Amino acid sequence: MQPYFYSVSEFFAMGKHGVFVWSCWAITIGVMLAFIIYSRRQRQSLIKQLTIQQARQAQRTTKNSTPATKQAE
Repeated sequence: MQPYFYSVSEFFAMGKHGVFVWSCWAITIGVMLAFIIYSRRQRQSLIKQLTIQQARQAQRTTKNSTPATKQAE
């Protein structure tokens, strides 16, 4: 059994197709990393918005329940 590539430089050249192969790998990894970063930022933004929304909802329920308890007394 003979190895397909006899040296590291032949591996990176890949029979003169190395530029195409490695640029495809770089683009794929770049897009995947960008998607991961984008998804994490979107998640953080959503969590922040939900926290603010919950705080506002808690303030509304506190304001609405206070007059009702005073009227009941």
